[in-house]
Amino acid sequence: MEKDVLITDDAVVLGLLVSCLGLIFYTSQLKSLKTFYKIIPALLLCYLIPSLFSTAGIISPKVSGLWPVAKNYFLPASLILMTLSTDLKGVIKLGPKALIMFFTATIGIIIGGPIAILITSLFSPETVGGLEFDAIWRGMATLAGSWIGGGANQTAMLELYQFNPEKYGAMITVDIVVANIWMAFILYGAGKSDKIDKWLKADSSTIDDLKNKMENYSSAVERNTTFHDLMKISSIALGGVGIAHFLGSILSKCNNYFSIFNDTVFTSHFFWVVVVSTTLGLGFSFTRLRSLEGAGASKIGSVFIYLLVAIIGMKMDITKAVEQPLLIVVGLIWMIFHVGLLVLVAKIIKAPFFFLAVGSKANVGGAASAPIVASAFHPSLAPVGVLLAVLGYALGTYGAILCATLMEIASP
Repeated sequence: MEKDVLITDDAVVLGLLVSCLGLIFYTSQLKSLKTFYKIIPALLLCYLIPSLFSTAGIISPKVSGLWPVAKNYFLPASLILMTLSTDLKGVIKLGPKALIMFFTATIGIIIGGPIAILITSLFSPETVGGLEFDAIWRGMATLAGSWIGGGANQTAMLELYQFNPEKYGAMITVDIVVANIWMAFILYGAGKSDKIDKWLKADSSTIDDLKNKMENYSSAVERNTTFHDLMKISSIALGGVGIAHFLGSILSKCNNYFSIFNDTVFTSHFFWVVVVSTTLGLGFSFTRLRSLEGAGASKIGSVFIYLLVAIIGMKMDITKAVEQPLLIVVGLIWMIFHVGLLVLVAKIIKAPFFFLAVGSKANVGGAASAPIVASAFHPSLAPVGVLLAVLGYALGTYGAILCATLMEIASP
């Protein structure tokens, strides 16, 4: 039974979350708390505090309607503003390590699923068993779809494998709890990336060069922001959101004309919103609109990103892990294998932690999380997360089908 929620008015919930963000950033500038914020990054608190509110029953994502607003409005607006000043050549110069880590993350999910089933079957075979449409591997196929691509891929797997809808809620719980625990570790690691890169013996010079280039560009075009600048930025962001949704509605109906697209991510409205928003931002970066970076375009985009972080954090209720403890264990084993493989490959090819984090979240979190993680390192790196997330959407269904096949074989 769902516990009672103290605050159900979304206006109050949003006010609470934004007030928390403001308080966090205010205190992060205080000298007396400088040591605290060196240990616990501000971005991590922006994520964890809303989750504590959710756990305590003060707010609840099941009652709130903020997530659809964040996903449909804040996210595409942030993608447009944070790709507006993209140095596309600089992103390309980051080299092949980004792709290597992305595909390693995908392989980690595909192989990790059956391995998690095999390990769990040694001490609790009933947890990963089940017959016909109650078979746990069918439910875990939906997790594979989510963790390789996103929500659209997850839904496609549910339709394809017909997992018992009455038990599907347990898989949603595993998805949210496990993926968000890993998200918390990544956000913490982003604040310690220099130390992690040193341990990985990684060469992060190309990432540093891109950061410096973007900072120099921002400084070169920086000016006092005028009302006209703010109106231009607002019109580009929100007008772009409107264009993305308009074209997304048209493009998502491609299966009406080509049956080959049935049950694929290409019929997802959200997928096309992400693609169109990113394309608009990249297109603007080749025009004079790029100079709006000097008026604070990416800073306003970052505001939307932090609102996303807080609303995503609200979705994690820590107590949910207690309701399905053994299924959570299966998910944790799966995620540990995924992370372990990423760390091993990163160590071998000396890839920076940035590529590990973004490669993972482009799979596990998709477009809602990858740009957040990328921008935690630097706003100029957000496009890397977006581009890899789009690739994850494209591969999600195929990777999930392969993973489901292997999990069916591994099931007791």
